[in-house]
Formats: sequence, C-alpha cells, structure tokens
Amino acid sequence: MDSLTQIVLGAAVGEAVLGRKIGNKAMLYGAIAGTIPDLDVLASHFTDTVTALEIHRGFTHSILFSIVFAPVVGWLVSRYERYKNVKGWSWLFFLAFVTHPLLDAHTTWGTQLFWPLDLRVAYKSIFVIDPLYTVPFLVFLIMAMFQKRTSQKRRTFNNWGLALSSIYLLITLVLKGISFTKFESALQDQNISYSEIDTRPSPLNTILWTANVDTKEAYLVGHYSFFDSQPISFHRYPKHHDYITDIMGDAKMQRMIRISKGWYTISKQDTDLYFNDLRFGTLSMNPNAENFVFQYKIEKDKNGNIHFEETPKDRNDAKHLLGDLWTRIKGN
Repeated sequence: MDSLTQIVLGAAVGEAVLGRKIGNKAMLYGAIAGTIPDLDVLASHFTDTVTALEIHRGFTHSILFSIVFAPVVGWLVSRYERYKNVKGWSWLFFLAFVTHPLLDAHTTWGTQLFWPLDLRVAYKSIFVIDPLYTVPFLVFLIMAMFQKRTSQKRRTFNNWGLALSSIYLLITLVLKGISFTKFESALQDQNISYSEIDTRPSPLNTILWTANVDTKEAYLVGHYSFFDSQPISFHRYPKHHDYITDIMGDAKMQRMIRISKGWYTISKQDTDLYFNDLRFGTLSMNPNAENFVFQYKIEKDKNGNIHFEETPKDRNDAKHLLGDLWTRIKGN
C-alpha cells in the first residue's frame, strides 16, 4: 500500500499497544515502524532492475524480519525513552512491522510474507491506493490523537479505525469473488477457451474490476463494474513470446518471467523489444492502449548480456486515466 496508508496503520497499531502508557508517542513510533519495511525500495539505487524487483517486498516484508528486528529496535528505543519496558516496545514494533506486509498481501504485487520461501502472497483485492480504506481510518486516528491518553474515547476511536479498515478488507475479498464469477460467466457465454483468470481491482476503487485471461496465443483483458448493464467485452493482447526465442533461456529473462508470474507480453517498437507486465494493466482504459504501467526495455550490452530498463511514466497518461476510470466505473 502507499506510504500514507502504512503510516496510518502503523500509528493505529502503536496506539493500540502503548497509547494508554505513552500517549501520542505510541502513534509516532508506530508510524515510523509502519514505514520501515518499505526501505527495501532503496535497493533500486544500488543494484540492477531485476534484482531490485526481486528484493521489493521481500525480506523486510516477512514474518521473520518482524520477529528478528522488533526486539532489537524495541530494546534500542527503551534505552533513551522514559518508558523502559522492553517487552512493550518490542510488541509495538513487531505488530507495526508485521501488519505492514499483511496489508500489502492484499495488493496485486503481494509480499514474500514467508521469506526465505519463494512464495509471494497476493490476494489482489485492493489497489495500492484506496481512499475508502485510508480516509476513514485516518479520520478516526486523528480523532483519537486529540483525546487524553487515558480517555476511553481515545481507545474507542482508534479501535473503530482498526475495525472498519479490517472489515473493508474482508468486503474487498467478497467483491473479488463476485467479480470473478461474472468474468467466468462472460467467458462461458462467449465460448472462449482459457487456462487461467487473474482478477484485480482498478485504481482507487473496488467497484471496477479487471481480468487477465490466459489463452493459447494471447491474453484477453476485460473490465467489469458493479454498475454495468451490458455484457463484458474482452480485448486481445498477443503474447509475442516468439520475439524473445533467442534470449528466452537467459537467466535475467527467466527471473523477469518469474517476477511477472508468467503474465507478460513482448512488444516491438521499431527494432526495440519491451517486456510488459500485464498484472498492473495500462495507463489508459483505451482497449488498444499499450502504455503499460510496468514496461521494461530489453537491452543487450557488448557482451550479449540482457538488461532491463523501466520506461518512464507520463503524468498526462495518469491524468487521463482518472477521467476514464470515473466514466467506466459508472457502467458500460
């Protein structure tokens, strides 16, 4: 999830653990702890694109990280803070650390919760930024912040924020299940043969859902809004995996394929080849759009080694996408 959401979650968890004893400092330390797992993004400054992608939401987003580092950080903080209970501080950091990846597990990218096992948990039920999750949570947190640390209202407000945000996550799983059955029915009605369906919510909401459908020669992409009145239509994206036949066995190419979970197409612009991760869609609702959110130019150095360079995003595309999303959410 985005940084603000993780700060809010961490602060609320910190308040739940030590708010009565240390007041707003519990929120402060919880907020800090809630952002620490995302420091793995710094890897992009020190390593290549593929390795950075593998590291992201890896060790720092694992249960192991929470178990190992929570008592260490808890002990360090207890050395200079007036509140000296190491156990209390350790619980605050453990719960703030571990709830971060538990929330990230609901997003499309997912998280390696059980690192070092090569298993990425991804429920794909919520977008990385979802105002319906974050805003009510933030409001209750602010309301709690302005209450005395011993006040029952403070605990009530904070508990409401934690409860409503958790209930919303459960609702997103239900909505995902409903949308999945809609896509299944549409494929059956249109006599489309497929091997797998992958669904996810569109940006900023859980009303409009997207499905990637794996067929033999292409991926089909369809959208479904709970306000739709017309049948679901699917747009075809040819796989073009034949474009990389000569480099398919390259170690970095195989790593990128694993990162994408096999949901990728290869596109060609002039003589350049691009690796497109289909799991995150495009920056447009236009069915012919190929400006993928995560697109990587495939390059070869003088020694024939493969490298991937992420293509830059265009802010104008993002602005147009917001307008297109609002139109599509209202139904087809």
